[in-house]
Amino acid sequence: MSAPRKRLTLSFDNGPFADVTPGVLDALAARDLRASFFVCGKDLRDPARRDLVRRARNAGHRIGNHTLTHAVELGASGDPAAPAREIDEAQALLGELAAPERWFRPYGAGGVLGPRLLSEAAVAHLCAGGYSLVVWNSVPRDWEDPDGWPARALADVEARDWTLVVLHDVPTGAMRALPRFLDDALARGIEITDELPPACVPIRCGARVGALDGLVAPAPAQEIPR
Repeated sequence: MSAPRKRLTLSFDNGPFADVTPGVLDALAARDLRASFFVCGKDLRDPARRDLVRRARNAGHRIGNHTLTHAVELGASGDPAAPAREIDEAQALLGELAAPERWFRPYGAGGVLGPRLLSEAAVAHLCAGGYSLVVWNSVPRDWEDPDGWPARALADVEARDWTLVVLHDVPTGAMRALPRFLDDALARGIEITDELPPACVPIRCGARVGALDGLVAPAPAQEIPR
């Protein structure tokens, strides 16, 4: 019996940009592929960038919320208003561009999966708001190595059954390598899908359906009255 095909889900964070995202969309369309685009709320105030998000949505791509400011690690913030501001204000700015399902990707400060990612309050807020939390299992750091990231991404794909890779449609030059990466993956027989690995969606429509181990900051110890 042959081994099951490796699966790859593509996601793009921090765009769109007029000199990058159209090329990404063209590369995906040329291969009849769909992906997820996680957008920062603050960038949706720009009508031109909003139009690019609309183009991605109209092409069949998933549009998700990548916080309002892309500056607050919810697990490290002591601001009790941070979850509502970073999550809900971005969702409001997405408006009609958002999918019916409320997809949310937290800010990881370089793609780090750890307890700075979320707080107990943020998890409660996501559940109460009916959000679906989307994390990842591959960050090939395309923003640091615009030419070398495809090799690291392909190594990640070969190392597991199903990879959700985080790329960035931002003006670093890295997305010039996207067509080559996609063609190499397809040539290896890798299935590129827009479905999300269940292990990377530990909260679905407000319900905790998977493990959040290591992703949530411990609640602060309460002082014992003297």
